[in-house]
Amino acid sequence: MFNIVLVEPEIPQNTGNIARTCAATGSRLHLVRPLGFEIDDTKLKRAGLDYWHMLDITFYDDINDFFEKNKGGRFFFSTTKALHNHDEVEYRDGDYLVFGKETKGLDEALLKNNPENCIRIPMVEGARSLNLSNSVAVVVYEALRQNKFLALQKQGELTKFTW
Repeated sequence: MFNIVLVEPEIPQNTGNIARTCAATGSRLHLVRPLGFEIDDTKLKRAGLDYWHMLDITFYDDINDFFEKNKGGRFFFSTTKALHNHDEVEYRDGDYLVFGKETKGLDEALLKNNPENCIRIPMVEGARSLNLSNSVAVVVYEALRQNKFLALQKQGELTKFTW
């Protein structure tokens, strides 16, 4: 199981989409306040659809509270400023994949103090960033791929129908 950490997310639809990704992948969602919305926001719930009952979610007062309660974890910080691509890391079960707010990303002091744990998704020159929910999906699925999609259903069935 991976841990998806959103630090001060601002857009409820992104957080709802990420909640759905967490539910579908068995990942835990960690939300670090302040949030840019109320947790009962209808846009948040609509984006997560009917997956809320499958979600393991924890809230923190701030980034210090988060680190205090998750000592000993392996943290990877997603940023456009990283030297390493997201697929260059060897992810392990229990890792924390940390993402910043939509408008500013993660605090630069945090990134400067952890350069070897900063990861980026490759993009063409001039592209500022991907949407937050897309970024989370790209990184968590790379982590899952490296771990052979353990505990996830690996095949589906076509619906039976007649012409």
